[in-house]
Amino acid sequence: MRLGATIKDVAQKAKVSEATVSLVLNNKANVREETRQRVLKAIQQLNYHPRHMARGLASRKSGNFGFILTDDHFSRAEPFYTKIFLGIEFEARKYNYYILLTTVPRTFHPDTDLPRFLRERNVDGVLLAGHIPQALCEHLLTLKMPHVFIDFSPRHKQGNVVMMDNLLGATLAVRHLIDLGHRHIAFIGGDITHPSIAARLEGYKQALTEAGLPIAEDLIEGVESYTASADGFRAAAALAGRAATFTAIFAANDAMAIGAMQYLRDHGRVLPVEVSVVGFDDIEAGMHTQPQLTTIRVDKEELGAVALRRLVEMIETKKELPGKVFTPVELIVRQSTAPPPA
Repeated sequence: MRLGATIKDVAQKAKVSEATVSLVLNNKANVREETRQRVLKAIQQLNYHPRHMARGLASRKSGNFGFILTDDHFSRAEPFYTKIFLGIEFEARKYNYYILLTTVPRTFHPDTDLPRFLRERNVDGVLLAGHIPQALCEHLLTLKMPHVFIDFSPRHKQGNVVMMDNLLGATLAVRHLIDLGHRHIAFIGGDITHPSIAARLEGYKQALTEAGLPIAEDLIEGVESYTASADGFRAAAALAGRAATFTAIFAANDAMAIGAMQYLRDHGRVLPVEVSVVGFDDIEAGMHTQPQLTTIRVDKEELGAVALRRLVEMIETKKELPGKVFTPVELIVRQSTAPPPA
């Protein structure tokens, strides 16, 4: 059974050599236009799809990009990163690239944890999302492998970074609560050394300062280095445990917001009559909470698509792209926020 047309089939149909077909596939200039068109027509008629490995022999490119997450992000199946991956995958198809997905541990060591596609250099570039270990960031520099960070800004460089506007998003969230009349607003987050979480905390503080409100350290709660719903539950419990007075919570992400809402409901608090809650990311689960979650919308698929386009541009121009790119954010008001109790 034939598995599809081959380069030999294309050559025979176009009445040229296989070498000429290869030149056309790799967009070489030393082919007459009439011959090029004949080859392209044969490719279309035969529905021929060149294998990336075959093209790589001539172009020294694999046709693959790597996508790396840390184990903990992947194991929790966070919808945030799933959407980013879809954005990368859909955009990669436009450029005829395949995406190879893998994970690395937080305690990364190049000798034992380096992904196989990096060890064998079977990718043309790498996209990395989440809290990437510093050791991997530094190792990428030694490999001279084109790479783009998503939702993370490593300590060693400022370029090749695509992020949502975390600072603006946090300010919008807290300003919304202030405009409703809240004056005692708590912040719950995970690892504040993560650039995104740190920027959201900074936006929270900035909005309070702009409104002339004090920054109360007892209203700021971080739970280890994670941002799942269980962590939001524990953070809300910690706030309640020290008898902190608050009428609203801004959570560093929707998962933590949902966990905090669960804690408050379990302990008899009526939402949003007694406590308002705002999240960040606009994951689908926020549409199904009671009440529905007010949040900051991030176009997660666009985040992935922008990163993919930057990586392609880096490879085509053979240049690093300076500076950070910020994708827009938007306040989405639902039912989890209301004026504070009188």
